[in-house]
Amino acid sequence: MNDGSSGTHNSAAYDSTVGIQAETVHNSNVYFVHPDASPQEKYKVGVRFLEDGIPSRARDMISDAIAHGHDNAEVRFHWVLAMLSARAYHDLSTEELQRLHHASRLVRTYAEGEWKDALRVAFELLAMLSTADGETGRVLERLKALTPRRRDAILRHLDLVLTGGLKDSLWAENRERAEADRFGNDRGQRVWAYFEPDPIGPRALPPGPSTAAAAQAALPIQAGLFVVVTAFFWILALVASPAAAVVEILVSLGAGLTAAHFGRGWWYQVHRLKAKNRESHTPYTGDPASMGDGFTNRVRHSFDHYFSARVPYGFAPHEWLGYTVHIRNSLVTEIALLYRESRIGVDRVNWLIRYLAEDARDRHNKGTLFDHRHQNQTSAVAKALCVVALITLGIMTLNLLGTVASGAGASQMLLAVLAVVGAVWFGREAASSWLEARSEKHRLVEETQEYQERLTARQVAYQNWKSFLDATRPSELEMETWLTCDKTLFVDEALRHYQLTWRDLITHTILMTPARPYKRGRVKGGPWRYSRYSFRLFLVTQDGVREISTEFDFTDAKRGNEQRSNYRFDALSSVQVTERSHVGYDLELVLTNGPARNIRVKDADTHQLGPDENAQEIAEINLNAAGFIHTFRLLEGIAADGKGWIERNNPNNLPPFSADD
Repeated sequence: MNDGSSGTHNSAAYDSTVGIQAETVHNSNVYFVHPDASPQEKYKVGVRFLEDGIPSRARDMISDAIAHGHDNAEVRFHWVLAMLSARAYHDLSTEELQRLHHASRLVRTYAEGEWKDALRVAFELLAMLSTADGETGRVLERLKALTPRRRDAILRHLDLVLTGGLKDSLWAENRERAEADRFGNDRGQRVWAYFEPDPIGPRALPPGPSTAAAAQAALPIQAGLFVVVTAFFWILALVASPAAAVVEILVSLGAGLTAAHFGRGWWYQVHRLKAKNRESHTPYTGDPASMGDGFTNRVRHSFDHYFSARVPYGFAPHEWLGYTVHIRNSLVTEIALLYRESRIGVDRVNWLIRYLAEDARDRHNKGTLFDHRHQNQTSAVAKALCVVALITLGIMTLNLLGTVASGAGASQMLLAVLAVVGAVWFGREAASSWLEARSEKHRLVEETQEYQERLTARQVAYQNWKSFLDATRPSELEMETWLTCDKTLFVDEALRHYQLTWRDLITHTILMTPARPYKRGRVKGGPWRYSRYSFRLFLVTQDGVREISTEFDFTDAKRGNEQRSNYRFDALSSVQVTERSHVGYDLELVLTNGPARNIRVKDADTHQLGPDENAQEIAEINLNAAGFIHTFRLLEGIAADGKGWIERNNPNNLPPFSADD
């Protein structure tokens, strides 16, 4: 189920193509074939291509397996399906028809079994194309005797080949199966995950570099000078009045040690709090030119969205945003620094932003949102002892000056004053260096622990989200099955609307194009699949062409913006395709009695190709998946020859295909 947080922000400045909200290429190896793969392995990948709606690649892979000796009834059955899938009889070349005839003669050589039965039925159905309807009963009985899986595969892949009364006899069952499977496997709650990008791995900012070395390097000199001038001062006091000076020196020494003992923790806590507050109140101030595509702004928008959606009880969204503005600034800076150089979209890091928003909400509910203000707090007793020790040290210093003055001349007194000034100056510098060296060591240990805890928590969140996505994301077969069901029911509704049967049709075709705005995703080596489709159905009858178009939301299969038009064969003036590598493919349909219609068949995808993917091959896969090849040939033939093309390709006029057995 969608987690309810998938917010998207449409902006032409963010996306190279207006209307596309997200593009996802899943790094899957389902279609990967090793160069040294065996024929059996190539065959299995070919079957996967076929089942997932990529028959062009299935033909290549299965043909290659057959050429290298892997040939039996099962292999030939899938090869025949791949040859005929998404193609009409008139789409087959002379060479392909010859290969099919050759394969039909091989059926008798295969071992008996369900695969041979299914293969024989496939060829017999192909031979029935130009046969009178009354002679199809025997073949239909043999088709129905096949296992449901083999029968469904034949009906699905021979969809454009079967026509007339033969298809009329099978259509009711086909429609019922589509209605039953259309929302199977929890489609409505899982489709969103297909378009969700693969999350990028967790990262956290490591501790900053330590400055302890510089402080430690300066400490010996500063401490040495402090000891020298302090010893000189004490000697002056001892010379003037030994008894009083000893007591005052001992008290001063104890006060100094007490102040150092109780003051170091207090000093560290104050400076760490200032540093954390400074970090949380300072937004990112990097060079705007280094942002390139505005990644930081996208991160900021995403944080605003998820913080608005993850609000603690008692807060309105705008109140929570105001309350956490400094925390968000700090997190935006962190995420921008961690991921900007990876040149990724913010959608791949949204899982982490969502987790951080939830973490902020949960910590507020526990009262630990601003826990750095209370961590390592120095107790009131320690603060009081430190203050008392410093006051005592000051008083004892004044008493020592008095002791020197009581037993020394003016010159000794001047030296004593200078010694006190030197001791205060060098003592302050030595204390600062000592405190910084100690605090840096403490900070490094503390921040390293915090870093490990943050990284571990983010790794857990990453694994949870990735596991959830992997379990929820539909497979290619599921996506193709749902899409096939949508097409079947769309065709059925169109037939009902026009009160047509399959006997009335010469042929038909469906062109599937993206409907904007949409999200799109694919696995490596596979076709783009869209969150919103535009289906354009062409029904060709003896009277002309009926065109029906509608938009589909793939999640729930709801339709809208339906349009219908009818035209004679001679009204279709021309059909042409425009290919623009950085934009996509456009189909221009020109009617004699109306303006030209431009149909965007597919958007460009070269920038989304992997290093081992071939642009031409992927383009062909996507055009075949869209039904473009068959649609273009059909419309181009009608535009060129009009009624003559229809008469030549009428199923009743097709040359017979003899299935040898």
